[in-house]
Amino acid sequence: MLKKIIIKLTGFLKKIRNIKISKRQQFVAAIFLLTIGLIATQLVQIEQRSEMVIGLGVASFILSLVVLREDLRGVEYLTLSILPTMFTIAVAFFYFLLPVRWLTRLPTAILYALGMYAILLTENIYNVAAERSIQLLRAAHSVGFVITLVTVFLLFETILSFHLSAYFNSLLIFIVSFLIVLQSLWSMMLEPKLTAEITLGSLVDSLIVAQASFILSFWPINTVIFALFLTTLFYSITGILQQRIVERLFSNTLREFLGVAVITFILVVLTTHWGG
Repeated sequence: MLKKIIIKLTGFLKKIRNIKISKRQQFVAAIFLLTIGLIATQLVQIEQRSEMVIGLGVASFILSLVVLREDLRGVEYLTLSILPTMFTIAVAFFYFLLPVRWLTRLPTAILYALGMYAILLTENIYNVAAERSIQLLRAAHSVGFVITLVTVFLLFETILSFHLSAYFNSLLIFIVSFLIVLQSLWSMMLEPKLTAEITLGSLVDSLIVAQASFILSFWPINTVIFALFLTTLFYSITGILQQRIVERLFSNTLREFLGVAVITFILVVLTTHWGG
């Protein structure tokens, strides 16, 4: 079934390769449609909003492949679409947590549009850099990592706001972490295939974050602080793995990443309401 969908999607992308519209115009058109969809999620019944978010995520996946279709091959169909899709889902679910006022939701929609534009530019750089060296790759890594952290925080905060059991928390956080770490590590080398190092690193990273979420689910901790700590832990582990992949993991770099995680954990302990 999945193979048939990929074949049909590939055929669809090939048919529209010759459309004479600049890439930036395609980015703007796709982002406009997604932003309208994001706003529309607030105009439906509460019971229908989850379906709307899923549909918006699917639309983001398809549109990101459409606008990035040039030179797409192999694993890039997955790795280049993960961040725009997850960012869309993260913002759409977080949208529900905002006050019911357009004064807050319209600026959020605008920030979403700007974020998506930055993501598509970043993914486009990865797409080109997979074929040849370009100078913008380092800047793309920085921007991509920052947006990745924002996406992770919003998703963690959304998951934790549902106040699910520790088991469901850890399962959902594992899935989210694994997908996002996978694209984040792949972007460092832009290999045509997912190497064992990238796959194993993604598993280890997501397992550590999921285990931390399981343990902290039993603590009397604020969800924002909880999500912030998990995001910091994600940042530290992913940053270490990224530097290891590019063979730049020096002792001072390792201390910096671990230091951030330790300091954040101390703040979590100090801000936890142990008295019940």
